[in-house]
Amino acid sequence: MADQHDNDAAPSTSDIHTPAAATAPVGEANAAEPASGGTFATARQTLADNVAKGREQATDKARLYAEDGKARATSALGQLSTMLNDAAAQVDEKIGEQYGQYARQAADRVQGLSSSIDAKTVDDLVADVRELVKKSPAVAVGVAAGIGFVVARLLSSGLDHRDA
Repeated sequence: MADQHDNDAAPSTSDIHTPAAATAPVGEANAAEPASGGTFATARQTLADNVAKGREQATDKARLYAEDGKARATSALGQLSTMLNDAAAQVDEKIGEQYGQYARQAADRVQGLSSSIDAKTVDDLVADVRELVKKSPAVAVGVAAGIGFVVARLLSSGLDHRDA
């Protein structure tokens, strides 16, 4: 009876059933159970891949828009140069040759700016702007404010005409 009392009081280690995951060392997964850490790592890698792909697509699209904007800007500057040259002849006749020469010089500078922009890549232009901002941030803020003002005026005048 004493033997039966001892068996009832404390089960032997052979009678205790512990799950395999509880006895496995920390960081190791049991082959019978799904590896939740592996699923998390796979999901994390998939997310990182999708973010990288999205960033690459956004960069490519921004580059296309920048190239298109560069082409439009050089075209507009070329047209402005042509208009200034045409106006110089009229200024010669009406006001005098000295003032017509000022218009031709302005046209030459605008054409030079157009050629300079056209000769550079978008990356070169971005690097130039970054250098300008580092060198003289006050000028950059002033230019940005001026451009913002012009864009706001253009948008508001466009909306006013559409409402009328």
